[in-house]
Amino acid sequence: MDYREEAKKEFVAAIEHLKVEAANLRTGRAQASMVEGILVDAYGAKSPLVQLASISVPEARTLAIQPWDKGLMKDIEQAILKSDLNLNPVVDRDIIRLNFPALTEEKRKELVKILHQKAEACKVTIKQRREKIREQITNDEKAGTLTEDGKFRAFDDLDKQVREFHDEIKAFIDSKEKDIMTI
Repeated sequence: MDYREEAKKEFVAAIEHLKVEAANLRTGRAQASMVEGILVDAYGAKSPLVQLASISVPEARTLAIQPWDKGLMKDIEQAILKSDLNLNPVVDRDIIRLNFPALTEEKRKELVKILHQKAEACKVTIKQRREKIREQITNDEKAGTLTEDGKFRAFDDLDKQVREFHDEIKAFIDSKEKDIMTI
């Protein structure tokens, strides 16, 4: 069994989840990813906003949402109002505009704190998955399909891989924190 590949798949999935979570945090600029996942009641089902409209960033603190079906304007507006963005959409004929106010220093620090919590949760997930894989390695050694030296080599490789992913998380968090704190 190739433990490195299994570990890599699971670790990459954890980091991708962190990146999706972090994309939803507001920085000083408007980003389409902040609203793409908002669920809209459309055609009798809930659909992500990105499937119902084009989303653009005409200015640094403004998003423009243009529904492909103009009949969904009210539904999209309601979904935005219900979201946790705390924004008031402005309907301008066939475009919905979202204006993002500048973040206060206090709000920026709060967002950085949330970012670090999400990063720590990602690290915990990676550690849990590492322990699961270490258990598999130990079981394989007990079953005789892996030598004792092979077990220790696999442990070392796994620990090295975890350190690399922790470094990747740190680099990502540092970059995102810089975005959040930039005025």
